Amino acid sequence: MNTIRLRRMADYDRDVRREVAEVFVDGYYNELSYFTQDRNTLQTAFQDLFSPEVFYVAEVQGVIIGILACSHNGQRAMPVALTPLQDALGDKTGKLAYEVMKNEFNLALPYDDDTGYIECVATTEKARGKGVSTALMKHVMKELPYRRYVLEVANSNEAGLRLYPKLGFREIERKPEGHSEDSGFHERIYMEWSKPLNLNLNR
Repeated sequence: MNTIRLRRMADYDRDVRREVAEVFVDGYYNELSYFTQDRNTLQTAFQDLFSPEVFYVAEVQGVIIGILACSHNGQRAMPVALTPLQDALGDKTGKLAYEVMKNEFNLALPYDDDTGYIECVATTEKARGKGVSTALMKHVMKELPYRRYVLEVANSNEAGLRLYPKLGFREIERKPEGHSEDSGFHERIYMEWSKPLNLNLNR
């Protein structure tokens, strides 16, 4: 694969919301297709919900192929709003999407100022297995100032369960999923990674 370029969504000098939405819908299509199977409609529904300050983007030759958000206790990655969802999906389905997703994306994070919360990790189908998510993870873990990083992964997400331990994440908690028939998984697995302390013994 050609060189992967990484940058924050907010640092683009062009509007990349639609491109980010395409990757988001591609990555989470199995879940989102519950609302509609039309990818263009889903992209329209979500393109205005991303928080560019906490989203990071991977591109190759100018094409966005991966995304990752690192939220914190003052800013979630994708606060869902009723109006854009209803505008794109219709009143009934838009309200359903809002009710389903608001607790997932709108609640404040229960972490301190030193903790970043990694969410919305996705790549295009063609880019999977080519190190894109790894590059994004390593970038935020190295470049952002947080001492600790937390993420959540479904027990059915085999790729994530392989990747995150390789990056040093360890499991800290499991929570049963109350609506496993609808969500397609049974447990939410929480993992964390902390930056090693750089002790200067010569001071």
